[in-house]
Amino acid sequence: MFEINPGLIIWTVVTFGCLVLVLGKFAWKPILNALHEREGKIRGALEEADKARAEAAAMMKHNEQAMAKAEEEFQKMMRDGRMLAEKMKEEIVGKARTQAQHELDRAHQEVQRSVETAKQQLRSEIADLAIQAAEKILDEQLDVKKQQKIVDEFINQLPKN
Repeated sequence: MFEINPGLIIWTVVTFGCLVLVLGKFAWKPILNALHEREGKIRGALEEADKARAEAAAMMKHNEQAMAKAEEEFQKMMRDGRMLAEKMKEEIVGKARTQAQHELDRAHQEVQRSVETAKQQLRSEIADLAIQAAEKILDEQLDVKKQQKIVDEFINQLPKN
C-alpha cells in the first residue's frame, strides 16, 4: 500500500517552509494589509450608515413636527375662515334686513303720499260735484272760488277717515 519515504517528507517540509517564508514575506503582508484596509472601509461605511440613519431619524422627527404644526395652522385657518364667513354672512343678512326695512318704509311713505294725493283729488272732485249740484239746484251761477272755499272748510271739519 503506502510506503513512507523519509526523503520525500524532508523535501516536502523544506518546500513547505520555503513557501511559508516566501508567502509570509511577499503575500501575507499585502493580503493582511488589504484585509485591514477593507475592514477599515467597512467600519467607516457602517459608521456613515449609522450617522445617516440618525440624521434620517432626526429629519423624520423634524418633518413630523413640521407636519403637526402645518396641520395645526391649517385647522386654525379653517376656524378663522369659518368665523370670518359667519361674520360676513351676519353682516350681509343685517344689511339686507336694513335695506328691506328701508325699502318697506319708503314704500309705506309712497303709499301714504298716494293716499293723501288721492284724498285731495277726491275732495276737490267732491267739492266740484257739490258746487255743480248746488248750481243746478239753485239754477244760478255761483262764485266758484267762494263756494270752493266754503266746501273745503266743511270737508276739513269732517273726520279724516
